[in-house]
Amino acid sequence: MNKKLKSRLIVGTGKYKNFKETAQAIEASGADMVTVAVRRVNILDKRKPILMDYLSPKKYLYLPNTAGCFNSQEALRTLRLAREMGGWNIVKLEVLGDKKTLYPDMIETINSTKILVKEGFKVLVYCSDDPIHARQLEDLGASAIMPLASPIGSGLGIQNKLNISLIIKNSKVPVIIDAGLGTPSEATVAMEMGCDAVLVNSAIAQANKPVLMAQAFKNSVIAGRQSFLAGRMKKSVIGRASSSSKGII
Repeated sequence: MNKKLKSRLIVGTGKYKNFKETAQAIEASGADMVTVAVRRVNILDKRKPILMDYLSPKKYLYLPNTAGCFNSQEALRTLRLAREMGGWNIVKLEVLGDKKTLYPDMIETINSTKILVKEGFKVLVYCSDDPIHARQLEDLGASAIMPLASPIGSGLGIQNKLNISLIIKNSKVPVIIDAGLGTPSEATVAMEMGCDAVLVNSAIAQANKPVLMAQAFKNSVIAGRQSFLAGRMKKSVIGRASSSSKGII
């Protein structure tokens, strides 16, 4: 995408009590990219409270998304409007297939990705944790792959580490865990696995203390990335003394 960000934590702007709390939590998170549900969050109507008054687009990179879209036509229309209204070219595609689980409709997602890439969008794609689908999206020109950890808003954490690991291993574009993280420790695990970033909304916004939880996620993502870069010790089925047995008195 040729866009350098300081933080590997991406934060959503929905589900907070108000825009003031949204701004406080995102400031505490250290994130410099925020997702914005174009169909749900007021970003242009100045007759009502407006997100931009609290989160300046000059400070944060807005990532318009298609939350709530259940077919390709809705998603394409939403992102085309976002580009026309705000000039946003880097977008998050989300085409849902089921209102109960909020799992993605991968056929519609793949078709939408193909069209958006041809129209010049830089597309970050919410998808299933299927390595084949992830590879297809990358082949179509997706700028980032965003597999779910578990259903949106569930807080269940990473349910299929094997598939996520396969996606990370096979992808040449950034892999960003999207949806389902519930605690900072789960974000750490995702980063230790080699994910390039994580996206968190509900786990922060619906915490008892969102600002404090945002700080916790900030620290967990940093720790997880450092752990990945450091490389963990090899596992052993037997105990091994921490110090050498040579020269014991």
